[in-house]
Amino acid sequence: MAPPQRCTLCRQTFFCGRGHVYSRKHQRQLKGALERLLPQVEAARKAIRAAQVERYVPEHDRRCWCLCCGFEVRKHLSHGNLTVLHGGLLEHLASPEHKKATNKFWWENKAEAQMKEKFLISPQDYARFKKSMVKSLDSYEEKEDEVIKEVRRKGLQKPEPEEGSSAPASWKGMNSQVASSSEHLSHLDLQPTPEFDWMETGQPLTFIGHQDIPGVGNIHSGATPPWMIQDEEESSGNLPIGPSYEEFLKEKEKQKLKKLPPERVGANFDHNSSTSAGWLPSFGRVWNNGRRWQSRHQFKTEAASRNKKGKS
Repeated sequence: MAPPQRCTLCRQTFFCGRGHVYSRKHQRQLKGALERLLPQVEAARKAIRAAQVERYVPEHDRRCWCLCCGFEVRKHLSHGNLTVLHGGLLEHLASPEHKKATNKFWWENKAEAQMKEKFLISPQDYARFKKSMVKSLDSYEEKEDEVIKEVRRKGLQKPEPEEGSSAPASWKGMNSQVASSSEHLSHLDLQPTPEFDWMETGQPLTFIGHQDIPGVGNIHSGATPPWMIQDEEESSGNLPIGPSYEEFLKEKEKQKLKKLPPERVGANFDHNSSTSAGWLPSFGRVWNNGRRWQSRHQFKTEAASRNKKGKS
């Protein structure tokens, strides 16, 4: 039995070996895929002798699927704010990698040999496209320069009214309104605005009153600046700022204990309480060897000797 193989065109796994590529379904899928790619290749072939250059737009970033190579390629060739239509696809079709992949694809899928040349671009055609692209870029730049010169020329020209031309009716009405309003204002008695000594001429300022506090000077009157005056706390003495180092250690120890489980053994034990010599349990010392009763007798003997030394 032949090993299973995956057909990307039919999207299924077959077990009949190489016989699948000769089946009607595979040939029908192959023909449909090639027909979908062929219009894009033919449109790119038309641009070989007459390359088209346009201003870049986001639609020029579109890609097309190369059936022979099995990945997407750029359809257009963009650089800066200019785009050469079908330049990316022509560059790919003329590459030796695409030619090698096309030969392999035709051999594996048993496609018609006459159609293979339609999906390839010869080096001579691609060189012809390069020359056409250079000419199109030069002509596009010349047109852009002409447009810029025309815009500058129109911008430098000032519109001057011709002799004997009458102004529009709206302009005449506006002029009559301005003349009538000026005559009306000339008959009014306008009161002169008061002038203050503190106001400089030409500066429309608003006077909000003097802000000097009585009994307190400022830097302009020779008083001590506020940032040089000592605070009451500093004048009273050099008091420490913040908690002491001992309080800091106690608080740090409390924070450590808060992280421990509250119902743990010895959580409520007071380490500062006084304990007697008989606080030890009645079992053997873990750091000694022997039986428990031997450890208990040993502890009692040591406690009695300590008591004698304390009395003496």
